[in-house]
Amino acid sequence: MKFSESLKKNKDFQIVYRKGKSFANSILVMYVYPNGLDKNRLGISVSRKVGNSVVRHRLTRLIRESYRLSEENFRCGFDIVVIVRTSARGRDYRSIESALLHLGKLHNIVAAKNAAADI
Repeated sequence: MKFSESLKKNKDFQIVYRKGKSFANSILVMYVYPNGLDKNRLGISVSRKVGNSVVRHRLTRLIRESYRLSEENFRCGFDIVVIVRTSARGRDYRSIESALLHLGKLHNIVAAKNAAADI
């Protein structure tokens, strides 16, 4: 993630939850809040309800990787918190990536692929 870093502090997560805007689909929930920086900060939250440690870490890796590979399409300057729903448990990489990009488009922080190619 060359344009981004991780969101780690509980205080930062709470600010995004309180002041940010959220959209959801059947797999993920995404909160977005402008951070005033020239980079994005990504936080991922996976509850114990989703599964055991192996399942939770696998989903975290899938989300981080799908964000990393499509990072150039995301606009900079946002704190992004992604919450994984229990229905994501058996999903593969393609469905996780699709859900992440769908929520990014709803928040208007993902540019179209053709526009990114023109730049």
